[in-house]
Amino acid sequence: MAQRVLVVDDDRTVSDVVCRYLEHAGYQVDHVGDGAAALAAVARQPPHLVVLDLMLPVLDGLEVCRRLRERPDGVPIVMLTARGDEADRILGLQLGADDYLSKPFSPRELVLRVRSVLRRAGGEPVTPPEVLTDDGLEVQTGPRVARLHGRELTLTLREFDLLAHLMRHPARAFRRAELLDRVWGWSFGDQSTVTVHVRRLREKIEADPANPRRIVTVWGVGYRYEPADA
Repeated sequence: MAQRVLVVDDDRTVSDVVCRYLEHAGYQVDHVGDGAAALAAVARQPPHLVVLDLMLPVLDGLEVCRRLRERPDGVPIVMLTARGDEADRILGLQLGADDYLSKPFSPRELVLRVRSVLRRAGGEPVTPPEVLTDDGLEVQTGPRVARLHGRELTLTLREFDLLAHLMRHPARAFRRAELLDRVWGWSFGDQSTVTVHVRRLREKIEADPANPRRIVTVWGVGYRYEPADA
């Protein structure tokens, strides 16, 4: 059965192109033109992924993103933003969007981003399944479950992948550009995306996010995971 994608965009020209490309790629596509209709559509029949524009009537995309993240099913979200909306884009990532594209964008690239997010959401392994542990933190890459001292963590797709990648390479410093390439699959992009996701991860796994012990900043380079026995 084809995976269902909900496209939320009030620009009919853009949405027609996006829907056509996604349908050609084999997805079942639904379209709505405002934020309230998007929430109603997801409540009625949850899709496998939402392509969400930020500039929407009735409810804007940020509010839709926030409300979708309150749902227990964790539907993946790919945001569409205007090129100049850096602050909104960062806020969208902070609210839990899994990926984003800035307008104008290539429809082919959007399809690739959708495919990548769905592949990870579906649990298709990028590497063989493994269990990563460190000082009460456990990451199971097969079922994509993370626990801290036995309590299951609520992580977005990219947060999970970023944490697993860092734990897989303890004590190694990664540049932000490297993490974009290895976790997001982007050869170029806004490196603040990595910064935002590290900040969100610290809030979930650090005893004191302002003074992180696990994911530490390497000034002038990027980040590394510091194991407890280092």
